[in-house]
Amino acid sequence: MQRNTYISTAAAVVLMVGGPVAAAAAATSDAARTPSAATAAARADIDATGAAEAAVKHYPGTVESLDKDGAVWHVDVIGKNGKHAELIVDTRSGKVSTGHSDDDDGDNAKEKKQLIAAKVNAQKAVKAALAAHPGQVQSVNWDDDDNGGARYWEVEIQPKGGGDTKTVHVDGTTGKVTVSSSDSDNDNDNDSDGNDD
Repeated sequence: MQRNTYISTAAAVVLMVGGPVAAAAAATSDAARTPSAATAAARADIDATGAAEAAVKHYPGTVESLDKDGAVWHVDVIGKNGKHAELIVDTRSGKVSTGHSDDDDGDNAKEKKQLIAAKVNAQKAVKAALAAHPGQVQSVNWDDDDNGGARYWEVEIQPKGGGDTKTVHVDGTTGKVTVSSSDSDNDNDNDSDGNDD
């Protein structure tokens, strides 16, 4: 009888010690199979702001335009040295490569000076546009109105939940966001149709 008690006690000790060790081993095994938050974040696509920041880190200067094309961003930068560079930013890794670089040809010197002097850069324009119209930015372009009007950023946004791409303008001085005239015309047509009852 006493021998059975010793065996039962020994078995209980093994289970008490072995149970937590086995549980810890199982948890470690599960953790190894589950991707970490850092790994998941690394797999997320690089957005327009991230592409712009990566581009100017690689080629210091001012972003002139960004355009998403499949798995890459094409980013045009006016370098601090006055040269224009077309950079390619991978949407998965953030790796930057130089597609093309050349000297400023002088044809757009005035426009480039206005771009560099603008209070609102591409990154700020993206932030302002998304605050007003949430979604995913598809392209950003500096535009100086040929008619002598205000200089602005044209930002194309794919709205959250789908739907037609929306084009907005972000003033290069104030950061004010307005819907482009083509998009507002469509909105006005819909509104006027509803008011004709």
